[in-house]
Amino acid sequence: AGAGSRRRPAMLLGPWLVAAAAAAVAAGAGAGCPVLCTCRGQAVDCSGQRLFSVPPELPLDTGNLSLAHNRIASIPPGYLACYGQLRALDLRNNSLAALPAGLFLGARRLAHLDLSYNNFSLVAADMFLEASGLLRLDLSHNPGLRRVHPQAFRGLAQLRELDLSYGGLSAISLDALEGLPGLVGLRLGGNPWVCGCAMEPFLKWLRGRIQRCASDSQTAECRAPPEVAGAPLLSLTEESFQACHLTLTLDDYLFIAFVGFVVSIASVATNFLLGITANCCHRWSKASEDEDV
Repeated sequence: AGAGSRRRPAMLLGPWLVAAAAAAVAAGAGAGCPVLCTCRGQAVDCSGQRLFSVPPELPLDTGNLSLAHNRIASIPPGYLACYGQLRALDLRNNSLAALPAGLFLGARRLAHLDLSYNNFSLVAADMFLEASGLLRLDLSHNPGLRRVHPQAFRGLAQLRELDLSYGGLSAISLDALEGLPGLVGLRLGGNPWVCGCAMEPFLKWLRGRIQRCASDSQTAECRAPPEVAGAPLLSLTEESFQACHLTLTLDDYLFIAFVGFVVSIASVATNFLLGITANCCHRWSKASEDEDV
């Protein structure tokens, strides 16, 4: 009986210990579900709530965060610093024009990032440097996007899918894409590509990757120059850029100089003859007038 009485307090403590552990886990999860958001497991959905700013606090174990279809124009620096479990971030259809430096410093596990349908005009250097685990990046439908910095995607060695379609890009630096060894999907359609001489290195790289990199480059078209407007990017071959490699020899320069000299002499002679002719006509006209008098 004595032994049974000694065991009873320990048995009674069992449920309390479980409850305490559960409370500790709940405390470790940080803030509760943000206002206007829905939380299920590690997924936090704040989409379509007409938010002008990001929720100030999220559960610390947030793994999937959707802030899509709002009116968010900026994100505070360090906003993601405490969310090391974050794997997917959906920011599409907002009013973002830039991201703060170091935004992804604490989100090392982030694999999917959607920035489509925003107001980006530039993909800045090292914009995603801390997001080294990214597998998919969507920057499509940013109509004001005019430039991608050559170092914009530095550090994204694991990136597999990149969507740059339906922006305002007329050109892109080859350096921006050569640092993406894992890339297997690339979308470029819907941009006003200028397929001049500067585009040749990129198109050569693209043709070399097309067998192992799924792309919409068959439908991506040139907007300029006029002679190739409407032509698919991959329809341009090395022959299309032959004029970019024409070089003049010494004989060519001598010939051009000779032709220029001859044209100059001919121009002087023509002007001289026209002057004489005009002078003769003037004298003849004056003589005619004197005879009439």
